[in-house]
Parts: sequence; C-alpha cells; structure tokens
Amino acid sequence: MTLRTVLAVALFAATLPMASLSAVAADAPAVFDQVQPAKSKIAFVFTQMGVPVEGQFRKSKIDLAFDAAAPAKSTVRLDLDLSGIDAGSSDANQEVGGKAWFDLKSFPTATFVSSSVKPISGNRYEMTGKLSIKGRTRDVTTPIIVTQAGNTAKFDGNFTLKRLEFGIGDGSWSDTSIVADEVKVSFHVEADRRAAVK
Repeated sequence: MTLRTVLAVALFAATLPMASLSAVAADAPAVFDQVQPAKSKIAFVFTQMGVPVEGQFRKSKIDLAFDAAAPAKSTVRLDLDLSGIDAGSSDANQEVGGKAWFDLKSFPTATFVSSSVKPISGNRYEMTGKLSIKGRTRDVTTPIIVTQAGNTAKFDGNFTLKRLEFGIGDGSWSDTSIVADEVKVSFHVEADRRAAVK
C-alpha cells in the first residue's frame, strides 16, 4: 500500500463521524412538543371604570406540537383551570369565581382546540380554533410569532375576546361602562424539540 493510499483511507475514515452526524441532524424531527410550563404564561388585561387591570392564569395544561417543516400539521390544545386565576387581589379572585362570572362550580375549565395553523410570512403564523368558556364556544383567531433558538421554540401571541359572548359578568356586571366587554389575552409558551429516536 502506497503512502498516498494510506493517506486517502485515513482522510475518508476521519470524515465518517462528521458525515454520520450530518445525517442524524438532517433526520432529526423539527417538532416542538415538549412544553415548559414554568416558562409559559397566559395573561389578560381588562378595563374597570376606565382603569386597566392586569391578571393571569396560573394553572393550565398545554399540549402543543409545532412542526417547523409543515406548520399546517401543527396542533394546540389548552385546558385552563379557571380556579388558578389571579385578577389582581384575593377579593377579585373570589368574585370572578362566582356564578355571575366564571361559575367555577359548574364550569371549572376553559378549553381551546386549534383547527388550523397558517404561515403568514417569516416567523409569523395565524392560528384559528374553538374557545370554550362557561359552556359557550366561539371561533378565535390569533397571530403568533415563533422564535426558534436551538432546540427551543418560543410562541407569542394575543387576541381580544368579548366577555359577554361567553356570559362572563352577567347581571349588573354586564354594564360595560363598569367593566369593558373587551378583554385582551396574551400568551407566551416555550417548548423544546422532540428528541430524535435512536
């Protein structure tokens, strides 16, 4: 075996691990479905007597599968435990759990199930689905910005719902001069990429 042959064989062998890694990287799924609850947040802002009031939901279960290569196949399901609401004070939290508001005894959970995810441009998408609160279901569409960094993707979006369409704030609370009908909802969800099957 000549020196040239030895060098050629050595060079080929040295490239094998790199080639194998490239193949694995190419085959690795681009599906982000490992939601990180501690890094995710669902918040809202409503206006009471002309003053904005901020709050958030502290208990939720999010099932998400975002396929970066085929976003139209992506799915989202949110189960929101309404008892985990933080409306700014303990008195407010107790009030919104009552029958006139969320009626937690009869409807402890709100749900959202996506029906479509459409790419708009760049990292911007549009998601449509069914939102169910207090036994009423409405279609909701929200823009989403997806930011990928390595094996993690961040999903940020917001939409406005009309509380009276869901019967949130019945009776005297239906006066929109006291509490505005529109509630702005925002969300931030982080999910890791599914590990490649070995």
